[in-house]
Amino acid sequence: VQLQASGGGLVQPGGSLRLSCTASGSIYSIDTMGWYRQAPGKQRELVAIYKSSGTSVYGDSVKGRFTISRDNAQNTLYLQMNSLQPEDTAVYYCTAEILNRDHDMYDYWGQGTLVTVSS
Repeated sequence: VQLQASGGGLVQPGGSLRLSCTASGSIYSIDTMGWYRQAPGKQRELVAIYKSSGTSVYGDSVKGRFTISRDNAQNTLYLQMNSLQPEDTAVYYCTAEILNRDHDMYDYWGQGTLVTVSS
């Protein structure tokens, strides 16, 4: 199983970016998927998670600006980021709780995609 994240880049303050994360491999089902981020010198923090029930949870610092969504048919998670600020600069990681075809449940992490917000 692999998670492939994409969509990061350089954006000016106030701008927008959309991140994508696609799971592939020996997948039976996917439970919770989510995004975390880690800024230089800081601990990794929750951005948002999207449960298989359809419930989403956001970190306090992104509420009202970021929107998480999911395409279950494509095993893909999205993060629409609006009103980006310099403090959003970080490496963004996607994660997923995946039940593989052997019916073993594991937490998987993508490789990370860098988002830089700067003028």
